[in-house]
Amino acid sequence: MYRIEIISNKSVEEDITEALEQYVPGILYTTFPQVFGRGGDDYKLGNATWPETNFVMVSYVEDSELDKVKAVIKSVKEKFKSEGVKMFWSQADSM
Repeated sequence: MYRIEIISNKSVEEDITEALEQYVPGILYTTFPQVFGRGGDDYKLGNATWPETNFVMVSYVEDSELDKVKAVIKSVKEKFKSEGVKMFWSQADSM
């Protein structure tokens, strides 16, 4: 099992969610709808100077689903090159 974290500009949240639900049927996830931070040279702080925000999605997927999720995120990144879509994954244990 893998823990997946997707961090991206709020503007592409719907695209990511819809693509994952379409290509990874039954995927379960939790979203943090508005998060602030800095990535690379860009700030997403939701204020007058840096008005944009990010969102975070966390999901736990079976080993067999990891490549599907990677493919979905790769596709979204190619479509929205300037939106800073990032995905991280690590092995996870469950009880």
